[in-house]
Amino acid sequence: MTNLLSEIKDSAQLKNLFFRLLVVFIICFTLSFLTEAFFTVNNLLNVLRQASLLFLMASGVTLVILTAGIDLSIGANVGMSACLAAVVMTNTGSTLLGFLTGIGSGMLIGVGNGLLVTTLRLPSFIATYGMLWILHGVTYYFMGGATINGFDKSFRFIGSGYLYGVPVPIYIMLIFLVVGTLFTKDTVYGQQVYAVGANPVAARLSGVPVNRRLMLVYILSGMTAGLASLVYLARLNSAEGDIGEALTLPAIAAVLIGGTSLFGGIGTIFGTLIGALILTLVLNGMNILSIDGNWQALVTGVIIILSVLLDLVFRRKSSTG
Repeated sequence: MTNLLSEIKDSAQLKNLFFRLLVVFIICFTLSFLTEAFFTVNNLLNVLRQASLLFLMASGVTLVILTAGIDLSIGANVGMSACLAAVVMTNTGSTLLGFLTGIGSGMLIGVGNGLLVTTLRLPSFIATYGMLWILHGVTYYFMGGATINGFDKSFRFIGSGYLYGVPVPIYIMLIFLVVGTLFTKDTVYGQQVYAVGANPVAARLSGVPVNRRLMLVYILSGMTAGLASLVYLARLNSAEGDIGEALTLPAIAAVLIGGTSLFGGIGTIFGTLIGALILTLVLNGMNILSIDGNWQALVTGVIIILSVLLDLVFRRKSSTG
């Protein structure tokens, strides 16, 4: 019976992913019909490069949301980690130390979030929202209004370099897609993450170390934020106090648009990639068509609402079918 239910769930998720892939193709077809500027190599590579940063952040958030949690500190994490990495690279001249600082900072912030949720029993919304403001405050104070730029070419390569004509961030995105998919689908840890999100009480009674798995997903979310901060920093070639502020909601939106349920237990890393592509394609198309930025925000909000509504319909059909 358990195997049968698992097969039904997997089949439903495949249909969910197929629907979202269909949306990607419809958007691409529509934009190619509306403007010749869309279906060019440079524009498509630009879309993938923009989606790659969004996906790096969203892949870690996906794991948190799979446990029915949320990480609202992701953008502030990117900002603080980027600024710390920038300072270290500027003062030491070492790209390696900058890398270690950025990723280490992200992971430590993830540890802080995890402890607030597992030890103090704070709701993830409150814990990570509070962390967001703490990180913004510390980053602003730390930077003191200064801007740091002019990094080494070897570092900038990960954000603005090309390999065989393809932007490097796209390769990083594909690596994370493979690793993230293998982790969630083919490891005990990944399966336990799904179990915690589906029913934490049943998972605990089944022997799943719930608190440790929650700590794990927040640490991984922090780590991906740290890596994203380095890619973002290398792309911009500049760091200042407000870097990363605008990235939180798009990252969470990509997860939801990709079919991961806010209620936990349902979703895939590949779905998050599709969500990042949908969001990036829509914004790219509106930019090409010179549509006012206010409409872009409105359309993004509508897409998120429709995605959550689709998730609710999907859950109702799964429970009654």
